Amino acid sequence: MSSQQQGSVNGVVVPYEPGTAPSRLADPEVAERWRAVDRTAHAPHLVAVPGDGGDGAGAALVTARPDTAYLKIVDAVGDVPAVVAAVVAHARARGLVQLKWEGWTVTPEEAAAAGFTALEPPLSESEGAAGPATGYVRWLNDGGATASGYDGATAYPYNGVTAHPYDGATAYPYDAVTAPPYYGQTTHFSCGAVTALVAQVHAGVLPREALDRRAELTLWRDATNFMACDPVGLGVALRRSRPSSGVTVHLDTDRPVMLDHLPPGDQEWRALLQQVSRTDAERVGVPVDPGHLPLSAVRDAIGRREHVLLLLSLAAMQGFDVPHWVLCHGLVPGAVVIDDPWANGATGDTWVDAHLLPVPDASLDAMSTMEPGGFRGAVTMRSAHE
Repeated sequence: MSSQQQGSVNGVVVPYEPGTAPSRLADPEVAERWRAVDRTAHAPHLVAVPGDGGDGAGAALVTARPDTAYLKIVDAVGDVPAVVAAVVAHARARGLVQLKWEGWTVTPEEAAAAGFTALEPPLSESEGAAGPATGYVRWLNDGGATASGYDGATAYPYNGVTAHPYDGATAYPYDAVTAPPYYGQTTHFSCGAVTALVAQVHAGVLPREALDRRAELTLWRDATNFMACDPVGLGVALRRSRPSSGVTVHLDTDRPVMLDHLPPGDQEWRALLQQVSRTDAERVGVPVDPGHLPLSAVRDAIGRREHVLLLLSLAAMQGFDVPHWVLCHGLVPGAVVIDDPWANGATGDTWVDAHLLPVPDASLDAMSTMEPGGFRGAVTMRSAHE
């Protein structure tokens, strides 16, 4: 092992060298999957369990999006129960709140025995990001309401950042984080429409069978600022599509947004359309709150069972500064649980990463502080049922 090894409770953690796999790995399909894509951006590493043989008893390839509060097992080989126990210890040592497991090779019985719950298969997947047919999740709250028996004082690093310190008193029921259906956007520009539709299904005001490509493109067509959806345009389209839902737009800037990458001529007519959206918002009764929406208010809204469509940059999680809509729908200690309708297959990212994704408060705050000017754009949704 290299000098970069780290000991865990039950195993050894080493950086994963692209193109390599344990020599005991007999399944060529698994070996090919490990080397098929460059996972460097997601900090790939091996969690290995020592054994009598030269290659040890087993190992898992583990990755995660940067600035998040989870780890994902791509595959575990060898003595799988021992390996997964080592990954759990490794995640707890890092103060993380969640483990995922891609279902390429693990059976439902093996996953359940290790404390994982099956994720519902996706309704669709992002183009180029084909993932496993099944996936599993385990919240690391075995010792009670707090993650990893957190003492409320230590500031643990969440994949490179420090999460908002948990107060040690609030009881966050992990099993109350209910999963919306996962739907991967079928275009590069319809993330806003997808997050809105998923929120409506999760709230019980839209039937699950209505969540399809036709609905995605129909709502996008009404909300788009060509090609993206700006916050006011998205809020107006939501009110038009479902007048009974309470919709509030939060946008702390008067200037047109999401246009700076375009030539001046293209900015001009899109800016005019955003002005039209503001007029439409006033006409149909969609409030536009000009105040800055703090993360505490996002948490409060989720606590009231509202859904928050949040505009953020993908720079931290994916490496490119592109505005993108995600759905904020759950709370755990120090992190907000989101669903991201897009996965980056080029880095080994799949729907298993994007679904039920915990992001530390500080990370989400930074991601959703948009340039220029540090504005924040969001749409809060309150269904008639709530």
